[in-house]
Amino acid sequence: MINIENLCKSFTLHNQNAAVIPVMAGANLQVARGECVGLIGASGAGKSTLMRMVWGNYLAASGSIRVGKLDVVTASPRQIIALRRETLGYVSQFLRVVPRVPTLDVVAEPLLNLGVPADTARTRAAELLARLNIPKRLWDLSPTTFSGGEQQRVNIARGFAHPFPALLLDEPTASLDAANREVVLDLILEAKARGAAILGIFHDEGARDRVCDRLIDVRAFTPKAAA
Repeated sequence: MINIENLCKSFTLHNQNAAVIPVMAGANLQVARGECVGLIGASGAGKSTLMRMVWGNYLAASGSIRVGKLDVVTASPRQIIALRRETLGYVSQFLRVVPRVPTLDVVAEPLLNLGVPADTARTRAAELLARLNIPKRLWDLSPTTFSGGEQQRVNIARGFAHPFPALLLDEPTASLDAANREVVLDLILEAKARGAAILGIFHDEGARDRVCDRLIDVRAFTPKAAA
């Protein structure tokens, strides 16, 4: 479902005489349906860079990133938007939403964008918010006022609202208490069971052991000149 071939990436530092910093070369990675692959490596090794390239925020220098049938490297902005709406979900560490939108609608938005009836979308959102222990009294408030842990749980609920065929997870259990951590791990296992291909960053070794089928050390993709 996610196929990365010969992927290369460098950054140009325009404020430092246009110095070019190679950060990844010859990366190859596949994630099958129903599989969770965890990215490991020291801070700065390229885990987040790789995820952002799959998501389409960073443009690769060369190579291909296929999510389903679409090559993200050569896709148009319109195709990337459609991919994110229908096929590829992303749970980041930080919640970014329009202020004053109620939490229930924030979580329901991925379904509403697909044309799911509002009542159905909000029912699914309510189920996830309840499961992740967000008090009902907060559902009509904007999550921008919530604590960090509450925002993270809203972000997770939003990411799992639609049954995306592929998912990117960036530290989904970070800063969660034990009970909510278990809920998130169960959601990941359920997504795998329905056939989702999952690529994630998990610093929580216990979480990795529970949900990951394989681990990939991104240091294997470090350019030789930068090693």
